[in-house]
Amino acid sequence: MTVSIRSGRPYPLGAQFDGEGVNFAIFSANATRVDVCLFEPLTGFEQARLTLPECTDEVFHGYVSGIGIGTAYGFRVHGPYDPEHGHRFNPHKLVIDPYAKVLTGRLRASDLMAGYQPVTLDDASFDTRDSARVVPKALVTDSKVPPCVSFRPARPWRDTVIYEAHVRGLTMQMPRLPRAKAGTYEGLGAPETIEHLVKLGITAIELLPIQAFMDDGFLTRKGLVNYWGYSPLCYFAPEPRYDHGARDVSVIERVRDMVRALHEAGIEVLLDVVYNHTGEVDQFGPTLSFRGIDNASYYRLNPGRPRWYINDTGTGNTLNAGHPRVTQLILDSLRYWVEAIGVDGFRFDLATSVGREPHGFDPEGRFLTALRQDPLLSTVKLIAEPWDIGPGGYQLGNFPPGFSEWNDRFRDTVRAFWRGDELVAPELAARLLGSPDRFDRSNRRPSASVNFVTAHDGFTLKDVVSYAAKHNEANLEDNRDGHSDNHSANYGIEGPSTDPAVVATRRRQMRNMLATLLLSQGTPMLLAGDELANSQLGNNNAYCQDNPVGWVTWNRADDAELADFVAHVVRLRQSHPVFRQTRFLHGTARPDDGLVDVEWIAVSGRPMTAGDWNSRECKAFGVILRDSALPHAEADGDAVYLMLNAHRANRRFHLPPTRDGHSWKPILSSDMPTGRPAAATPRRAWQAVEVPGRTFLAFVEVRA
Repeated sequence: MTVSIRSGRPYPLGAQFDGEGVNFAIFSANATRVDVCLFEPLTGFEQARLTLPECTDEVFHGYVSGIGIGTAYGFRVHGPYDPEHGHRFNPHKLVIDPYAKVLTGRLRASDLMAGYQPVTLDDASFDTRDSARVVPKALVTDSKVPPCVSFRPARPWRDTVIYEAHVRGLTMQMPRLPRAKAGTYEGLGAPETIEHLVKLGITAIELLPIQAFMDDGFLTRKGLVNYWGYSPLCYFAPEPRYDHGARDVSVIERVRDMVRALHEAGIEVLLDVVYNHTGEVDQFGPTLSFRGIDNASYYRLNPGRPRWYINDTGTGNTLNAGHPRVTQLILDSLRYWVEAIGVDGFRFDLATSVGREPHGFDPEGRFLTALRQDPLLSTVKLIAEPWDIGPGGYQLGNFPPGFSEWNDRFRDTVRAFWRGDELVAPELAARLLGSPDRFDRSNRRPSASVNFVTAHDGFTLKDVVSYAAKHNEANLEDNRDGHSDNHSANYGIEGPSTDPAVVATRRRQMRNMLATLLLSQGTPMLLAGDELANSQLGNNNAYCQDNPVGWVTWNRADDAELADFVAHVVRLRQSHPVFRQTRFLHGTARPDDGLVDVEWIAVSGRPMTAGDWNSRECKAFGVILRDSALPHAEADGDAVYLMLNAHRANRRFHLPPTRDGHSWKPILSSDMPTGRPAAATPRRAWQAVEVPGRTFLAFVEVRA
């Protein structure tokens, strides 16, 4: 290959094709020289190595004539190899452009990627072996990819129902889906998948990471893989393993097609993004990108000894999100996924880490402030996982306005209440109302609380009611990994059971938790497969189980009606605005009619007292919910009455009085497989209702 290079431009970063050649630009504050290496895409043979001739404002850059879209490339970055001072440059290690938009293959750990000599286990040593043959190459893409102009559903937060799913795991065993599409972007956007989501009433799908990620060395050595994807490296590039097409730039269009198909069905696409750490892990990890480009800028290092990484994430390193160039990288990648791919929002993994400043977490910190000020990104859905493992890492409710947050307090409280734990009811009351104790400030809405009972990290719903303890032996970590306190129960036997009483109890408990999730104030999030009673055989940390354990199991005949139950409750939520309040409820009298917006009712029909709430026997109560401030847009005057009985035995509830000319009409019973009450006729005021043990009932006030 005969090519030439000239100075080019320092911006934009990455590889930009202009029709005649490619401009390369890469940031490094501490490098002394950067070479761009060009490769033959199929063989991986290095065809040319060119030194970028200019460095402007800490950006090395050069323009190469005569190359174009599809060119495979990587960088070799020169500089000091001085771990004690935070520098780990090693030009023998090919590094991937942080702005790479397509990779030639998936990322798998190899000892050739180590910047040090692995046999010495001394990260201060220096390794001279060339890593190029085991490092995927970046491909030059079309710099003029048009914005994704497909229809955007633009769902209001109050109407949002999230479905957390794994691209591969959701579709690998899906019936009727062509096998060639199973586990792929095309499979997720296929009519068979979308039909299921639409039937459930899903409005947004939240995808586990699809930005290119590592198969970590400690997993590959055990014959396992990184299944979930929380080990990122390339924040612009789609993960190659979810694409069965040609290993070229066309993958971008297949991801765009997936998003378009979901949009056309009215479903938004949210991405789970991991900007808190990278797959280069600790000082013994690979030199694949950021570490070899500018370790001291991209990562947070120990101030007293920068050879060591700050590890607020538990993964070995922490990305330095507050550094101006790292902030730029993150914002540029987020904008790319919105503008070029068409996604509708993001869930930030371990979001406390990206909000950390030298003094600790700061909701007004550099990155979070820049994100909220961005004219595009401030308009999409932003969700924080509000914790990490660093000092002061638990920040539920402390993220700034504009963010919604995963609410693990909702998860734990709902599980504990329906398990029959004592003294849980008072906290459940707050969770039912959107957790105002956490979120009612700065004019945040109840939708700021993303409520969930299960998520990818933990038991599935079926396992919450089937296992009293985790069973993670398949992860080959001696069952030490994963949470040990799951607020779960097995109701008589650990694991699968054919005992009719055990099976009936488990099914009812699943319906109870689903009903509580979907009819609480806030934004509900379902875990993919819970509507199918999917089990992971008691594994509550299936991050490395790319097999039927981690995949969703379809066509479970014994739980076939559960999806119908979910669809019914979602329809109730969407058809009654009282379940989707835009204001927090505090028992305040409404100016229009003097009725209070929420009333807590004892089993006897009288108002709950402090003594009732504090009783160890308080495992059953009712609540009346009304629109928070009539009149206002979309309010329809509904009142609903929910009855929750977590006792094993029946409880006789007395219905509270209704307005004149109205009656209570049953709309939901978790005692019924599909949720539809056996008798859906209105009931007279004060009529007693026998509520079976472990049952959730809902009534709506209607005109008599």
